[in-house]
Amino acid sequence: MIYVVTINDKEYEVEVEVGKANIIKTTVVTAPAAPAVPAAIPVPASVPVSQPAAIASDSEIVKAPMPGTILDIKVQPGQMIKKGDVLLILEAMKMENEILASVDGVVKQVVVAKNASVSTGDVLVVIQ
Repeated sequence: MIYVVTINDKEYEVEVEVGKANIIKTTVVTAPAAPAVPAAIPVPASVPVSQPAAIASDSEIVKAPMPGTILDIKVQPGQMIKKGDVLLILEAMKMENEILASVDGVVKQVVVAKNASVSTGDVLVVIQ
């Protein structure tokens, strides 16, 4: 996702991906910006920075079974997986829970980042 953020009369075009952000372009603003809602609100590292892409009807969506924190991500987009493979580790109530693949397939998208806080039902991974 690409955001344009204005800070101290400079516009920053920022591309945000899971776990990282890159500045694409910086521009000096000639006219003072009118007070308004910012184009993008800074997102702390503990919050997922991605939204699921358009999900095909034949895709399997892996959702968080409980609230917690993502400790580790064991897969990446494009990776072939089998039913029962560990997708990620979710810490909940000081317990490490392995989130497993429910089907064979290819990881289409990892929606969360390491150290992200998730709620019950949040989309974690999309498998196709």
